Amino acid sequence: MSFASIRIVTDDVDGLVAFYERVIGRPAERPSPVFAQFSGSGANLAIASAETVAMLGGALTPAANRSVIVEFEVADVGAAFAALAPTGDDVVLEPTTMPWGNRSALVRDPDGNVVNLFSRPAPAA
Repeated sequence: MSFASIRIVTDDVDGLVAFYERVIGRPAERPSPVFAQFSGSGANLAIASAETVAMLGGALTPAANRSVIVEFEVADVGAAFAALAPTGDDVVLEPTTMPWGNRSALVRDPDGNVVNLFSRPAPAA
């Protein structure tokens, strides 16, 4: 089995796609107005309208996440954080060095999902 993707269900596909295009630095693939994805070397990030999962009978609720962090490894946490220019409640954690050495900044996307921009510590010489 191989891990394929994470899909975020939303009521605002265009808004979420615009946010993640800024985070990832490239346009999403948009095969239809209700679906977009960012293909990557490990797994894909998909963004889909709530209408794409209507047949699941309410199993998914847009903008209701309180248990998943979407993470992106970046070269410079401070620069990535500044480029997003988050304000107020969008900022979960300003750029900080974590106890295990990673540098992280956590922000909320337009649906309130937590996004971690992180870099690993440089290897010891």
